[in-house]
Amino acid sequence: MLSLLVWLCAIFPSLALFYFSVEVLAGLRPLKPIVAQEPDIQLAVVIPAHNEASLIAETVKAAREQIGPTTRLLVIADNCSDATAELARSAGAVVVEREDPSHRGKGFALACARDCLSAEPPDAVFVLDADCRIANGNLQQSANHAAAVREPIQYANLLSASRDAPSLVLVSNFAMLIKNLVRARGLYRLGGGITLFGTGMMIPWRVFLRLDLATSEAVEDLGMALSLALSGTKVHFDEHLTVISAAAQLADSLGQRRRWEHGFIAHSVRTALPLVRLGFVRRSRHLTALGAHMLVPPLALLFLIGAVALVPAVTAVFYGQPGPAAVLLTAFVLAIAATGAAWTMHGRAALPLRALLRAPFYVLWKIPFYVGLLSARERQWTRTRRANEKN
Repeated sequence: MLSLLVWLCAIFPSLALFYFSVEVLAGLRPLKPIVAQEPDIQLAVVIPAHNEASLIAETVKAAREQIGPTTRLLVIADNCSDATAELARSAGAVVVEREDPSHRGKGFALACARDCLSAEPPDAVFVLDADCRIANGNLQQSANHAAAVREPIQYANLLSASRDAPSLVLVSNFAMLIKNLVRARGLYRLGGGITLFGTGMMIPWRVFLRLDLATSEAVEDLGMALSLALSGTKVHFDEHLTVISAAAQLADSLGQRRRWEHGFIAHSVRTALPLVRLGFVRRSRHLTALGAHMLVPPLALLFLIGAVALVPAVTAVFYGQPGPAAVLLTAFVLAIAATGAAWTMHGRAALPLRALLRAPFYVLWKIPFYVGLLSARERQWTRTRRANEKN
């Protein structure tokens, strides 16, 4: 009986750590760019914005430098109580002001954008958060590629911070790089489709039309990707266009991660195993890999669960049961080695060694909001305070 209980404690974190390592190792090498010889298509850039007066003008100006003369730039000023709308217009965007306090969030703003564009629909829609910039890549060329593959394309979405930022912020940025670049590559190689990140999304109009957008769900992008997968539509990944945003301050970064990770875990509980089962039934590499991906907790939680499970596993060694500890320790070492390889190849510029050594404190720092998952889970969209905003 003791052996069975210890194996039950060790098996899930071991499998999660192993699959995490497989994704990371599969994602260490860059992907080939998506290339298609297509004429320029009609593109609309949509920027949902809620009280973004501090940065919307710069975002619009930067976006205008990336688009051609026929591309529409639409800002949805969603339930704003500041000068977001006026500043966006002055910077050269078409602005639609939306007032509906009982229905707030990016999903409702995107649904409003769809209604506004439907009279003269574009071929594709590019969604860009109000605090994001396109760091590299050609937006029109990327839109042409999306039209050619006829399915959504998610581009790399990373956070930036100066090297002298607090160590926990730098570690959090590195965790984002693991999720939105390295593991995204790995998932794409393994299954041929990934999730959506909420910004840097290129969506063909025919797909945009059938998305369930009007929701205040905390992680509406993840829900959209899973819905698309179940309908047979893949989300492709292209790292050759990158969207970046400034990392939030430490306390705000914790709130931002809380919203996403709580939402991810809720979706995982509901959908991960059914996706794996459906993948086997349909013989779909895409659904199977996506379901396995959803079974892997966020990085800090993954290592925390593994560390907790080590306690009974190691204890069982003294009772003549070394198997669980051996399997779990092997999985742990492999995951740490894969993470180290990702840092060596992609993370050293953004995460100095001094900050990397504080990674265990990052895990401890996040324990309170994992506890909060049991009592106060984030259920609705909330806006993250920007790095340049004051209290």
